[in-house]
Amino acid sequence: MWNIPNLLTLFRLLLIPVFIGCFYSGWEHYRFWAALVFCLAAITDALDGYLARKLQQSTPFGAFLDPVADKVMVAVALVVLAIHEQSLWFSIPAIIIISREIAISALREWMAEIGKRANVAVSNLGKYKTIAQMLALIGLIWQPQFSLLAWFTPVGYAMLYLATVLTLWSMYVYLSAAWHDLSQQ
Repeated sequence: MWNIPNLLTLFRLLLIPVFIGCFYSGWEHYRFWAALVFCLAAITDALDGYLARKLQQSTPFGAFLDPVADKVMVAVALVVLAIHEQSLWFSIPAIIIISREIAISALREWMAEIGKRANVAVSNLGKYKTIAQMLALIGLIWQPQFSLLAWFTPVGYAMLYLATVLTLWSMYVYLSAAWHDLSQQ
């Protein structure tokens, strides 16, 4: 259970309060530090899965904890930013993304109960959605004020809307895959 991929996942969970602390610290360049912590967490997200496959260290504990860490990390960043931004243009995508994560987690749990978890396994579309979310959140957390890097914020918003579209699309794909079982009476 205590292998490198699982330790990276646990480390990602420990980075969540560090991210929150940085964001609300009031330090000079606090957004940069919060974005850096979030970026580090996003890197561990990619790295733990890669290492679990490469080192053949996949475990049931890791299979459970990795998606939890991912969803909590993204949800916390979205909530923190929604509170800070106080913008409908940010809040709506945040609500859609968080709602989809809850719905698909519940769908996967239910499909596992009926022995059909493979029908709603993580797909490449879900991975692209996660990448878009991570890139969007890094840009929107940081929001650099330097004129040379000011493009980060609009690109962050564009990636947020792309992530929202991918979120809805992947939810449609997962629900379609499960529809036959969901619609039985």
